[in-house]
Amino acid sequence: MSNMIVLPLIVPVITAILLVFLKEHVTLQRIISLFTLSFIIIISVILLVEIQEQGVMRIDFSGWAPPFGISFVADSFATLLVLAANIVALICMLYAIFTMELRYEKMYFYPFTLLMIAGVNGSFLTGDIFNLFVCFEVMLLASYALISLGGEKIQLREALKYVLINIVASWIFLVALAFLYGTVGTLNMAHISIRVMEAGANPLITTVALIFLIVFSLKAGLLLFFWLPGSYSVPPTAIAALFAALLTKVGMYALVRTFTLLFPNNPEVTHTALGIMAGITIIAGCIGALSGRDVRTIASYNVLIGVGFIIIGLAVGTESALQGVIYYLMHDMVAKAMLFLAVGMMIYVTGETVIDKMSGLIRNYPFFGWLFFIAMCSLAGIPPLSGFLGKVLIGQGAIEGGHFVLLGLGFFSSLIVLYSLLRIFLSSFFGETIISLEDEKPLPKRILLPLTLLAVCTIGLGIGAEKLAPFVTDAAETLYTPSIYIDAVLDGQQWQGEVNK
Repeated sequence: MSNMIVLPLIVPVITAILLVFLKEHVTLQRIISLFTLSFIIIISVILLVEIQEQGVMRIDFSGWAPPFGISFVADSFATLLVLAANIVALICMLYAIFTMELRYEKMYFYPFTLLMIAGVNGSFLTGDIFNLFVCFEVMLLASYALISLGGEKIQLREALKYVLINIVASWIFLVALAFLYGTVGTLNMAHISIRVMEAGANPLITTVALIFLIVFSLKAGLLLFFWLPGSYSVPPTAIAALFAALLTKVGMYALVRTFTLLFPNNPEVTHTALGIMAGITIIAGCIGALSGRDVRTIASYNVLIGVGFIIIGLAVGTESALQGVIYYLMHDMVAKAMLFLAVGMMIYVTGETVIDKMSGLIRNYPFFGWLFFIAMCSLAGIPPLSGFLGKVLIGQGAIEGGHFVLLGLGFFSSLIVLYSLLRIFLSSFFGETIISLEDEKPLPKRILLPLTLLAVCTIGLGIGAEKLAPFVTDAAETLYTPSIYIDAVLDGQQWQGEVNK
C-alpha cells in the first residue's frame, strides 16, 4: 500500500509527457487530464484512511533506507493538502475547458498544468529537503510557462519579474541547502530534526533556519510579496485561480514543516520573526485591498492577507493553532480559487476591471451574484462556511499563547477582507445596471458549474468539519509532536540512540 504514496507525483508527470504528443487532440487532452486528477483524488482519500489505521506511511526508493535514500512520507497533514489541492485543480481545469480559447489549449496548457500539480504534490509528500527543492522547481518551471500563456505584453512583463524573483529564491534555497548539509550532514527531514536536536540552540543552525525563512517567505508571499499582485493579475482566469489556490500554499507548507519539524529549537528567534513578518504582511495586504480599485488587484491582496493569517497560527505554535492552520489552508485553497474565478467572470461579462465601472450585475446574473456572496462570506470567516473554524482555532491558540497583538491583527484583517469584498459586491452587483438586455453576455450553466462546485466545497468544509476532525487532529498532533513523524521515517530505537550519544 505504501507504493501509492508516489502516485500523486508520478502519474501527473507521465500523463503530462503523454499529452505533449497529443497537441492537436484537445478533447482527448481534456478527458485524460480530468481522469488523471480524479485518480489522484481517489488515491489521496485511500491514503488518508490508511494513515488513520496504520499511522504515518513512507516509501523508500530503490530500497535505500533513510537517512541514506530518498523517501516520500505521507502523514495526515501532507495528504489532506494533496487531496484539497487536486480537488481545486480539477474544478479549475473544468472552468478552463469551458472557457479557455482553443489556441491557449494547444499551447500545452494541460501538460504544463499537470506538471505544476505534480510539483505541488511532490512538495507536500517528499521526506527529503533536496527533493523539496526539486519539486519546487518542477512546479515553478511549469508556472513560468502558464503565466506567460498567450504572450500579451503585460503578461510577459509580469512573467519576467516572477521568473527573476523565483530564480533568486531558488539560488538562496541552494545556498541554504549547502549550509544545512555542511552543518548537520544529512538532507532527510527526520534525520535533520534529530541532528538539530543534538546541536541545541546552535547559532549557525539558527542562521540556516533564518535563510530558509527568507526562501520560503519569497515562495509564500510572506512579507517579500512585491511580485505577487501583478503576477496573479495577468494570466487567464483559470490559471490565476490555480496560482492563487496552490502556489503560495506550497511555500506555507514548507514554512510549517520547516519550523515544526526541522528547526523547533530556537522559537524565540524563528517564531518571533514569523509573527512579525505575518503581522506586516497582514497590514500591507489590508492597505492594498482597501486602496485597490481593480477587482483583480483587490483579490490578489486578499491572497496576502490569507498568507499572513495562516502564518500567525504557525508563529503561535500551539496544537489548537496548528489545527486552525490546517483547516485554514484547505479553506484558503477553495475560497481563493472561487474568488478568482468569480472575478474573472465579472470581467468577462462587463469587459471592465475597475469596480466603479461595474454595477447592477445581480439583475442580469442573480445566481452568479449570490455565488460571489458565498465566496465573500467564506473568506471573511462567517459561519457555517469553511473559513470560520480555522479562524476560531487560530484565535484560540493565540489566546492560549498570550499572542494578543497577533490575535487582534488577525481578526482585524477579517473585517478588512469583508469590507473589501463587500465593496465589490455592493458596487458591482447592485445599483443601476450597466448591461442592457441586448448587450448581455450569456453565462451558460456549464460556466457556473465550477463556481457552484467550489461553493459546495466551502459549505461542505464548514458543515462537515466534524467529519474532517479526526484527520486534522492527527495532522496537528504530528506537527506538534515531531517524534511521531521521526519514528515513522526512522527506526525509533536508532534515532533515540543518536540523541543519547
